[in-house]
Amino acid sequence: MNPSDTTADLLHKLGKDLVRKRALLIDRYPNARNTLRTMLSTIGVTTVHAAGTSAEVLRQVRANSFDIILSDYQLEDGRDGQQLLDELRQQHLVRLATVFIIVTSERTYHNVVSVAELAPDDYLIKPFTADDLRGRLLRAVDKKQFLAAVFDHLDNGAYAQALLACDRLLGQDSGYLMDLLRCKGEILNVLGRSAEAQAVYQQVLAQRVLPWARMGLAVACRNQQQFADAESLGHSLVEDFPEFTAAYDFLAEVREEMGKLAEAQSVLLQAAAKSPNNAARQRLVGDLAVRNNDLQTAEKAYGKVLDRRRGSTLSNVDDYTNLSRVLLDRGQTDGAHKITAQLRRDWRGSKQGELAALVMETLCASQEGNAVKAREIVEQALQLGKSLQEAGKGSLLSQALTLDLAQACLATGKDEEAREIFRQVAAENHEDRSMIAKVQSIYTKAGKEGDGQALLAEVGKAIVELNNRGVLAARNGDVEGSVKLLIEAAERVPNLQFLVNATKAIFTLLDQKGWDADLARRGLRYLQLAQAKDMRNVRVISARELYQRVARKYGVALVPTAGASAAGGRPVR
Repeated sequence: MNPSDTTADLLHKLGKDLVRKRALLIDRYPNARNTLRTMLSTIGVTTVHAAGTSAEVLRQVRANSFDIILSDYQLEDGRDGQQLLDELRQQHLVRLATVFIIVTSERTYHNVVSVAELAPDDYLIKPFTADDLRGRLLRAVDKKQFLAAVFDHLDNGAYAQALLACDRLLGQDSGYLMDLLRCKGEILNVLGRSAEAQAVYQQVLAQRVLPWARMGLAVACRNQQQFADAESLGHSLVEDFPEFTAAYDFLAEVREEMGKLAEAQSVLLQAAAKSPNNAARQRLVGDLAVRNNDLQTAEKAYGKVLDRRRGSTLSNVDDYTNLSRVLLDRGQTDGAHKITAQLRRDWRGSKQGELAALVMETLCASQEGNAVKAREIVEQALQLGKSLQEAGKGSLLSQALTLDLAQACLATGKDEEAREIFRQVAAENHEDRSMIAKVQSIYTKAGKEGDGQALLAEVGKAIVELNNRGVLAARNGDVEGSVKLLIEAAERVPNLQFLVNATKAIFTLLDQKGWDADLARRGLRYLQLAQAKDMRNVRVISARELYQRVARKYGVALVPTAGASAAGGRPVR
């Protein structure tokens, strides 16, 4: 069956499958929802839920698994379908196999680009007929159904299994060859098999010039440290396909890795101008602008992030503190006070919000020359931070807020407290050049550049020594000794490197010696911590694949490692 088949052909093909589909209709107006419900019934979809608000949508998707979601673009309280789709995907509340179509009357350029950029399966411009909806929906359902096996594995983070499913489907005669090759190329890139991904994309480009294939080829080059080639491919993508906004993000990433920060910011600003409603990109613009000391651009970008995410489930205290910090750097203490007051109101009852507000108030008081008040407030902040750590809630604090607390300590003469916080942040993020640069920048602004350099050198040396002990034991064949040393390292410094190494050592030992639920539980905890830092990191994915392979070997039920609580697992009955 080919995607170009008629609506009647698709209706016949899908047949009784449609009766089992569960749909969610999202619209402020009951009459609009009833009209969509009637349209769906004409193709056999009768299990239909409805929601008129974003809060109701979140309640519904947490309680049910939907195959089809039709969402109006304009939601209540000024929010829109783009924000909703962003929330659902970031929180993994919808499966990859779920068809998501946005309905909009918005014909303006920016809105259409913004909606298309987040890649719903389709979008419909009002007014449309029942035939329009039927044709679009059936094609989307048919494709998702064909690719379901691949999507199911990807939802579970099982990339190797997804690749096998992809290859099996490639052996079938279908009209979805390009979709399958796109999936295969992306999976290979994620798995770090970049040379194979390169071959897949070259196969596609030999048949058709498609922007996603050129993008995949560029990613494969970057993954192989071929930065000049990656930059050239990214630049040509932007030139040839100016509406393909993902290319701008990629080009900015490559230029940042090459140390071309001004050029990276410039290309991100081009993308932000085309799609101003993408909050994630606006935050990247703000971050780069701060590093480039372009505080006016940073203020504007962070302001858009706060406006866009405030009140949504994606909002976090960093949206407020980022803007407050830039306002302070620009000498606008009144503006910083205003944003901090908003933070207190919006995060009332949250310890994390209270800590963020105290830190910002410390920095404000320090800048205003009120040293006594600043010291009093920072003491409160340190006590609250300590209580959160003792309650086991220290992980709720972002690295940005932790750095702000350290900066507040430095500003109020609490150098030792600042040093301890900076040491921990640097150790946990020693591979993150941006984070290390922030630590050094804070010391430099405080007139203590030498202290910052000495601290970072000390941390780097300690990291190397800790890691070498565990790796050397593994190379000498002492797997159990290596596990013990790497667990010690991960507990002392839970950075990405140690978490991944400890995870791999644990599951290698279990592979050799047999399953141990307690040890597996520890390994899963390390894996989840690593995923929280960088879920798509090649080393993290490799560790997850090892866990899944060893668990399957012993017939142990796989634990959803993305966002689920870790457990040792038990044999499947």
